Amino acid sequence: MSPPDHTAKLDDLPGQVNNKLSYAHEEGDLDEASGLTHEELAFVRDFPEDKKKKVLWKVDVRLVPFLTLLYLFAYIDRANIGNAKIEGLVEDLGMTDDQYRICLSIFYVPYILFEIPSNHYLNKMKRPSIYISAIVIAWGLVMTFSGLTQNFGGLLAIRLLLGATESGFFPGSILIISKWYLPNETQTRIAVFYTASALAGAFSGMLAAGIAQMDGVGGLEGWRWIFLLEGIVTVLLGVLTYFWLIDSPALSSGWLEPDEVRYLELRQRADPSRRAMARVKNEGSGSDTRKALISVLCDWQIWMHGIIYWSNTVPNNALKFTMPQIVRNMGFEATRAQLLTIPPYIIGAISAFVSSWFADRFSWRMPFIVGPQLVVIVAYSVLFAMAGDITNNVPACYFSICLACLGLYPINPCGNAWNLNNLAGPSKRAMGIAFMLCIGNVGGIIGGFIYIDSEKPKYPTGFGSSLGFVAAGVLACLVVEALYKYVNTQRAKMTEEEVFAKYTPEELDAMGDRSPLYRYTL
Repeated sequence: MSPPDHTAKLDDLPGQVNNKLSYAHEEGDLDEASGLTHEELAFVRDFPEDKKKKVLWKVDVRLVPFLTLLYLFAYIDRANIGNAKIEGLVEDLGMTDDQYRICLSIFYVPYILFEIPSNHYLNKMKRPSIYISAIVIAWGLVMTFSGLTQNFGGLLAIRLLLGATESGFFPGSILIISKWYLPNETQTRIAVFYTASALAGAFSGMLAAGIAQMDGVGGLEGWRWIFLLEGIVTVLLGVLTYFWLIDSPALSSGWLEPDEVRYLELRQRADPSRRAMARVKNEGSGSDTRKALISVLCDWQIWMHGIIYWSNTVPNNALKFTMPQIVRNMGFEATRAQLLTIPPYIIGAISAFVSSWFADRFSWRMPFIVGPQLVVIVAYSVLFAMAGDITNNVPACYFSICLACLGLYPINPCGNAWNLNNLAGPSKRAMGIAFMLCIGNVGGIIGGFIYIDSEKPKYPTGFGSSLGFVAAGVLACLVVEALYKYVNTQRAKMTEEEVFAKYTPEELDAMGDRSPLYRYTL
């Protein structure tokens, strides 16, 4: 099956001077199709191919691995409570199973509430590295103090603070990536970044198994050392972030050549989809925050993408907190159970990257979301049917856990890229990224409650709920694809001349992605 060709590349720009994204008039030597002067357009068009690859490689090496490392520790720091549980956290703090599940889910309350204001603030900052550095140090300190908690109330307060301090990092990182790359380049980079969430599960189990051997050192339990040491490392990374994280091409003259800086800036302005988005003044620009927020809240596509996001966040957040216990239910002792959580996450990381590479290669998102979702449905169907007798079905159940991770981890990088590519204007893009993540992260709250200890090892609520949310995600994904195609087809029926005869440029600006000139990316 050949995917539709619905993305434009910079190499095609000379032939797009009169395309449907143009306002079809010129001022001086400004080329309206690209938004550049003719000299600037020639510079982008004639920039040597080897230098294009070189500058993108330099950005890739400097930006993506470091964001991935930071997200690795963000995910470890929020999920290591699951590793601490099987090392005795619940018993040592005198907590009930219900109290433990509350501590899991309470993390997401401030995490959800602060994502939008955090990203809005970050979008206005000239140097995002300062803000990101501050929040990394903050959540590292909170994680360090987690090792000193003495009761349920203390752990609850720590989880609230951890959610608040981590809330700005993930949406902020997606926003930073969007400022450096074109739409058809984003998903592979987001996927590399997002593999950290899978690798975090692997490293978390490995680190926990090793650190837990410090049980009794300094009079502290092993689970306390997990929190303390991982928190200290995060603080050190936060300090490094201030010096290493790159901000924007304009502020990168210290490690990029002047012509490389110019190329990176001009290609963003020249990209047709960015050009269309940049026209959204009233609805999407930073000049009218209130209108941008209303536009985000009333945008059907963001809500639908939130449901797609749920097909990952509910089963994945539930699984990451419970996988060590599920593996232990198979009959393995604590240390071996920690180590057996590593392979599923490595499989998930590889799957996310490979799937995203193909999605960027074909510039088509839907198949690379629905395919993995169907794999997850198969995995949870097997677990739902066989986990009740898990000790006699260890190979099948463990394989199904690996299969679940294989399907879960490609969903979010593809969904995030799809959402990002269809948000018009910098302000709406910043808010829209955060708001979609807010909707999706409600799934984190749900996920913290669906695996009930009294139901182990069958966990009918956990496996059954996961199945339901993934099925809803499949339906939402198909609906979004169909609606995007329908809207694009309807808009294509109007010629550019008919559009300008019916609307003024100001009215088209105010419409944002409702403009008949706007085309959704599939």
